[in-house]
Amino acid sequence: MSRYRPPSPASSQYITPQGAARLREELETLWRIERPQVTRAVAEAAAQGDRSENAEYIYGKRRLREIDRRVRYLRKRLEGMVIVAQPPSDPRRVFFGAWVTLETEAAEAIRYRIVGPDEIDREPGFISMDSPLARALLGRRLDDEFSVELPGGLRRFVIVEIAYPGP
Repeated sequence: MSRYRPPSPASSQYITPQGAARLREELETLWRIERPQVTRAVAEAAAQGDRSENAEYIYGKRRLREIDRRVRYLRKRLEGMVIVAQPPSDPRRVFFGAWVTLETEAAEAIRYRIVGPDEIDREPGFISMDSPLARALLGRRLDDEFSVELPGGLRRFVIVEIAYPGP
């Protein structure tokens, strides 16, 4: 059995202004605050002597690697991002950034916002534009009925509201 894992498909490069600000803030916090603190702690631990059995030194070096890896990822990710700040020219259709209210077969109302893959953990109701549901929603209009294959099986929805956040 091989350990090879094919690379994951590239995720979408779109992001909302709030999502981009959050990623920039995380990058600044890691680079300007957390990394210098960990570097100082590692230097202090290294000054204590034997590094092979020094838990603070070992943990600090590991944390530095984690921070550096995340900083590289954030810099590369932010470099290629397209910030979508304006609502679309046709607000009656579902596009990136839209809040969409769906009605299920059981007459239950569910509200989602279509955002970039880097923002889905920010708030409940945010779904990635790469998800099956979001892909099925993109380009649809108010009162459109559609079906989509989700992990729980085939589901039917009706779009009952489309809204875009104000500036």
